[in-house]
Amino acid sequence: MLYLIGIGIYDEKDISLRGFETLKGCDEVYAEFYTGVHRADLPALAKSIGRKINILTRREIEENPDQIFKAAKNTNTALLIPGDPMVATTHIDLVLRAEKLGIETKVIHSSSIYTAISEIGIQIYKFGKTTSIVFPTPSYSPKTPYGVLKGNLEQGMHTLFLLDIGMTLNEGIRILLEIEKMELKGIFNELSPCVGAAHLGGDSVIKFGRAKELLDYDFGPCPHSLIVPGKLHFMEKEALDRFKVTSSPIGHKCN
Repeated sequence: MLYLIGIGIYDEKDISLRGFETLKGCDEVYAEFYTGVHRADLPALAKSIGRKINILTRREIEENPDQIFKAAKNTNTALLIPGDPMVATTHIDLVLRAEKLGIETKVIHSSSIYTAISEIGIQIYKFGKTTSIVFPTPSYSPKTPYGVLKGNLEQGMHTLFLLDIGMTLNEGIRILLEIEKMELKGIFNELSPCVGAAHLGGDSVIKFGRAKELLDYDFGPCPHSLIVPGKLHFMEKEALDRFKVTSSPIGHKCN
């Protein structure tokens, strides 16, 4: 049996009771952290379940998961995953491959950014397409997040940006501003309303203001999330106003 167990979005205490009890009954335990930043205290968790936790690389999950499948063929095996197990497409691929090998799978869910983001006070059903902002390179500088934002705003929908591993919210805003300079469509500028969120599920930091007001705000360690609101209901506006920026300390570096 292969169990895919979500460990939530803050630390190891986000694991559900069902997930924890399942872990204690597993013979082999693996974990991956390339799909999301996490604060899990793995030594403490390993001690509490009485099992060694083996951390796998992206390649070991995506290209060569044989050791997981070999273990799951003969024993109860767990893979710990940041957030909710089935948010990343990587993990549905793993499930499909396991089932083709005759390995039974079970998913144990946990908290996800897709639900935790509701803490900022805007409605989940009014979010449009989610998109990612990645660090640009000389050979790869996608403008996809700008296009997604344009489409969502045209429909009055909110946009959730998932930031690259190690990327601060401040860097995410700067990248969008740079794309605007190239596209010149008036979609995003320093006056655009933005919401910055960090450490949701734990010591949450939430700030609402213009892009220029969040550019240098210190949200602390990653992970960070950026939201650009669409058309706001008066209640959503009232909820966001609780988090208005009142000062702008120098931005924090995640790595």
